[in-house]
Amino acid sequence: MGIQERKERERERRRQDIMVAARRVFSARGYENATMEDIAREVELSPGTLYLYFKNKDDLYASLNVRVLQFMNVKLDHALSDSRLDFDAKLDRILEAMLEVYAYDPLILNNVFHLQSSETLKSVSGELLEEINALSRRALRTLTKMFAEEIEKGAIVAHNPTALADMLWGLFSGTVLWEETKRMINAERYQLEENIRIGFDLLRRGLRVNRDFD
Repeated sequence: MGIQERKERERERRRQDIMVAARRVFSARGYENATMEDIAREVELSPGTLYLYFKNKDDLYASLNVRVLQFMNVKLDHALSDSRLDFDAKLDRILEAMLEVYAYDPLILNNVFHLQSSETLKSVSGELLEEINALSRRALRTLTKMFAEEIEKGAIVAHNPTALADMLWGLFSGTVLWEETKRMINAERYQLEENIRIGFDLLRRGLRVNRDFD
């Protein structure tokens, strides 16, 4: 291994250490209350060193979301890798993939959906913003392609496949955000998986060419 390669690997290792520490701090203190100084203490580095790796707190916060979006795309690709499956089976696999992504890191997935509707994205680096947007677009294209293929086969009623992909994504993200809010305010019992399964079932029934609600 050359000197330059060793330096790059060390830099990436330190970057990952900072992200792990940041996740702990954000989890314990919340995004608004956490500071770069808190994260620096957690990872045992100087605050100045953190700024060599991340532009600001928003940039670091947004970086945590990339891994979850990457995992989401991997799981969706795998769920839809078998073109022989019928629509019901594909929808079931998408559902399980999304639940698996949620189980992988509930905190950061919740942050992903908050981030996409917040002002935070305006202050992150252009490169990071493009990566987040590209990963989100890729996931939506995967869902859009699936709906388009099922419409073409006559398996589901004909609607705009992009709108259907948006609806499915909104069903998942909206349920995650609402259930996490309920958890914080203790409004009702926590029932994310049950609510997502109900939502998917209603979508499935509504898209059937020959609707049978019995």
